[in-house]
Amino acid sequence: MSERRARQILSLYSWAGAAAYPLVGPYIALRASRGKEDRQRRGERYGRASEPRPEGPLVWIHAASVGETGAVLPLIGRLLRLGIRIVLTTGTVTSARIVAERLGDRVIHQYVPLDLRPAVNRFLDHWKPDLAIFAESEIWPTTILSLGRRRVPQVLVNGRLSDRSFEAWKKRPHLAEALFENFAHVAAQSGLDGERFLALGARPVTVSGNLKLETDLPPYDAAIHARLMKEIGGRPVWAAVSTHDGEEMIAAEVHRLLKNRHDDVLTVIVPRHAERGDALASDLSKRGLKVARQSLGDTVQPDVDVLLGDTMGDMGLYLRLSGIAFVGRSLTGSGGQNPIEPALLDTAVLAGENVQNFRDTYKRLVDRGGARLVKNKETLAGAVSFLLKNEDARQKMARAARVTVHEMRGALDKTMDVLDPFIHPLVVKSRLDSSGSN
Repeated sequence: MSERRARQILSLYSWAGAAAYPLVGPYIALRASRGKEDRQRRGERYGRASEPRPEGPLVWIHAASVGETGAVLPLIGRLLRLGIRIVLTTGTVTSARIVAERLGDRVIHQYVPLDLRPAVNRFLDHWKPDLAIFAESEIWPTTILSLGRRRVPQVLVNGRLSDRSFEAWKKRPHLAEALFENFAHVAAQSGLDGERFLALGARPVTVSGNLKLETDLPPYDAAIHARLMKEIGGRPVWAAVSTHDGEEMIAAEVHRLLKNRHDDVLTVIVPRHAERGDALASDLSKRGLKVARQSLGDTVQPDVDVLLGDTMGDMGLYLRLSGIAFVGRSLTGSGGQNPIEPALLDTAVLAGENVQNFRDTYKRLVDRGGARLVKNKETLAGAVSFLLKNEDARQKMARAARVTVHEMRGALDKTMDVLDPFIHPLVVKSRLDSSGSN
């Protein structure tokens, strides 16, 4: 594909999106009916602002979902301390709830506009951002090109390209370059990610590390934790967290295997998507397991097999119930989920072998003895059983995980160094505007 052809395709994509714009209403309505859109704020998805633009310089930060939102929270805190005003967009109801809980009115939250020309232009016409910061792998052609035409600097932070994404972009090098050349800077998570962005035409690229390592300990409700610990008593506990379809039933099979040696074991299952709670409770019950659902406030009685953590935003609670955590999307799923929060909470980390999305983090954890990768339900059951029987080994593994994560930190400072040439002029302008109005 020639460079000219690539630009023609991007232009066609943009115009096709504009033509399809009137037809997306039913799609958004369907998502809203399933709880995936905020009914009261659907207009924001079309670029219609629900808040006025504040005076002075404004930075637009976009974080797609829960993981990306958590990653940029420390960065947002730094920018707020500099006096920078921020409009933060996310794409999910859950991430919006996290923004409200963690940041309140310190930022302006909007749902990200659809990557369609009318929606993007309406959003940009209203907010007029002086800088756009995108988290991880958010590559939206219409948005990127629209910002480029308006000469708004764009920076990708915590940049990551999965194996699949990189292979797809490699087949269309001119298309990739036509998009990635719009970024004023890419701050990549790892050396491998940095090499991939460079290969696709991004310039300049800095390896800054993973912002998710900068996260604080996940919060939890101390009263609920105390109640659950009292109900659990001295029972051995292990957790399967951030699980995806199929992994909950693997955890159920592991529970059965564990009962041969730990007859009063309690398994905590925390699905990645809490809305699957009804279906999972039914499937687990059909397997003869007694389930207590946290969303219903069920009591963890002595004969309960599984505590189903079907609530959002409570990972800090569930991880504090057990010193052993299997991190999902790594056996039946592909790519893995973030092991950093379990590692920070003195937890021995287990995962399947499909952890490409966190390759660097898992490699360091495994090399330092803070994590172990398992092949199937049998090896997972064996690893959990060993750790339940050997508290010294569990503590050693958990300690290694915590120390390793702390040693890997530093991404926030490096990311701020990348952003400084773009942020510093805005800070100066903001202060000049403030002094001029006094």
